[in-house]
Amino acid sequence: MEFVRNFPLLTIILSLVSSVLCTLLSGRAAKRYTVILETLLILMAGAVLAYTIRSGTSFTYVMGEFPAPWGNEIRAGVLEALMAVMLLTVLLCGVQGGWRFLELDVEQSKHNLYFSLVNLFTAALMALIWTNDIFTGYVFLEIMTLASCGLIVAREIGRTTLAAVRYMILNLLGSGLFLLGVVMLYNLTGHLLMVPMAGAVSELVEEGAQMPLTFSLAMITIGLGIKSGMFPFYFWMPDTYGASTATSAVILSSLVSKAYIFLLFKILFRAIGAEVYVALPIRAILLLLGVLGMAAGSVSAIRSGSLNRMVAYSSAAQIGYIFMGLGLGTEAGFTAALFQILAHAVTKSLLFLTTPRLSLVSGDSMLFQRIQGSGRRAKDAGVFFTVAALSMVGIPVFAGFSAKLLFAVAAVETGRPWVILAVMAALGVSSVLNVLYFIRTVIRIYAKPQDAGPEEPYPVPKELRRQYRVSAAVLTGLNLFLGLFSWVTANLIRQGLSMFG
Repeated sequence: MEFVRNFPLLTIILSLVSSVLCTLLSGRAAKRYTVILETLLILMAGAVLAYTIRSGTSFTYVMGEFPAPWGNEIRAGVLEALMAVMLLTVLLCGVQGGWRFLELDVEQSKHNLYFSLVNLFTAALMALIWTNDIFTGYVFLEIMTLASCGLIVAREIGRTTLAAVRYMILNLLGSGLFLLGVVMLYNLTGHLLMVPMAGAVSELVEEGAQMPLTFSLAMITIGLGIKSGMFPFYFWMPDTYGASTATSAVILSSLVSKAYIFLLFKILFRAIGAEVYVALPIRAILLLLGVLGMAAGSVSAIRSGSLNRMVAYSSAAQIGYIFMGLGLGTEAGFTAALFQILAHAVTKSLLFLTTPRLSLVSGDSMLFQRIQGSGRRAKDAGVFFTVAALSMVGIPVFAGFSAKLLFAVAAVETGRPWVILAVMAALGVSSVLNVLYFIRTVIRIYAKPQDAGPEEPYPVPKELRRQYRVSAAVLTGLNLFLGLFSWVTANLIRQGLSMFG
């Protein structure tokens, strides 16, 4: 066996061990160690991506050499490796770019514990990407939830405590529903590994046992929908994302919700089977909820009174795109949804790294009237915010435009007039609403400040500017790559889908 096949498991094991190790280090040492670790994990995931592209097939790593149904499996293909590389890169940028904000927001004596949680989260992220076992997915869902709550309350203000409690309650509800669905699927199929489960599901469908199958899948979908912010379960986002320190906001908005959705996609595509899923009524419901989420999230963003809450509410709209793609039930729809996961991850992380930078030069305020002119005072942040805003609106050359184009093509390929009309209308309305709040904000940050004060009234440390600029530049480069060379990523996603079952 080629040694590269050990890398998926090693990404999980190294992250778990590092979580313990960081508790023994100082804050700065834990940060440096985490940066080195994340870089190593990116290289390992990149090696798996290159290996699977070259071999043209996925591979299964059987832990302990025990086959199903006793053993646990890790399955790696082009799609899993691509997700790992991109999401780990976003995580690394979040750690680097948010370091100085972490120093301002989190007590120094707790920095090592913070990075311990980051590494614990990384282990859960890698496990959800690589696992081929649905119950292992549940275990690491819980680990991710606990790590996420710790990342929220690391900034010890009243709002984060309230946000963490609300987040924990809703996530426990989602986890309970997910576990209920898993138990029902196990009772129906006798399997926990996804590929054998798909074979048993096909037999159940042939026998006409669609009702209990639909109910169990509904429990799983609702549970993961609650945890990822699917409409109408997105009301926890503003305080959770907006009140957290920058690195936590990047992790929670760009990575946590995407990991939950990717697990749902694996269950739908691999454990249930695409053909079975398309025939179930859940697909049409996801399409409807996705379209409603696109509109509702944008309306909430328009009505928000502060920059961080606006950016947080926009996540609900963007996640609506993903569920809409899953609801289309075609390969083109799945490709668009997976592309949107990557596009949203790089764009939203850039926004959440930039908003505290604009706040810092505006008297540490996120209120719209206070951030007026902040793009003049922090020219780098103004440029990066503008790039991310244009991507969210869907301006050509940016990732957001390519994602919307893929959704439009996927809708046309269905050949169903009502689907084409609904998706096109949703894309049009959502784009108009995005213009209303993102372009308005871009104009505001470049407008002349109401008070005729100096251009840089709030000094910013050079180290903050350097680390922020490097991370923001990398995320901007990824955004432009996804926008200008979308066909490269889309083809990799299609290749991954072909070996995903």
